Amino acid sequence: MVCGGFTCSKNCLCALNLLYTLVSLLLIGIAAWGIGFGLISSFRVVGVAVAVGIFLFLIALVGLVGAVKHHQVLLFFYMIILLLVFIVQFSVSCACLALNKDQQSQLLEVGWNNTKSARKDIERNLNCCGFRDFNSSETCSAACVKDNSCSPCASIIEEYSGMVLRFVGGIGLFFSFTEILGVWLTYRYRNQKDSRANPSAFL
Repeated sequence: MVCGGFTCSKNCLCALNLLYTLVSLLLIGIAAWGIGFGLISSFRVVGVAVAVGIFLFLIALVGLVGAVKHHQVLLFFYMIILLLVFIVQFSVSCACLALNKDQQSQLLEVGWNNTKSARKDIERNLNCCGFRDFNSSETCSAACVKDNSCSPCASIIEEYSGMVLRFVGGIGLFFSFTEILGVWLTYRYRNQKDSRANPSAFL
């Protein structure tokens, strides 16, 4: 039997928002873990991860409250925000999957030149110096500097960039479809009546 009743729609919407809550807490936890173990020192990277986690948590909270209370206004704004997030996330995910090697290389170089703090983390964790080449007058956080055996970071990063972009794009596509599912569930749930409640409460 297809799930089409008021209670089933409500439970599905609550379950979906609980999933978003878990993902948001996971994002914040990963950022805190990265700082705690010294893997990430860039406040920009951590700030973005925490901001996305908080934003997703707030959206999930609005969706949960709206679903539990069958609140028409909250459900409407939740539906609109989720639709906008779907459009952005779907576009970014498709772009990640469509990038070729040259575009990936250009994007990585631009990112390398614009993130000094993240650059230090990459050099330390991958044990490499510089992007295409390394100038001895520059500072490097890698351990290989001591014996001058460092290789450029570009070759190491590009080796994994395609796999990472495919992974990110795939995960993004998966969650974008859960978001459009959430929009559909919310739209249907808003127009359903609770048979156990006062009929005038829906009006």
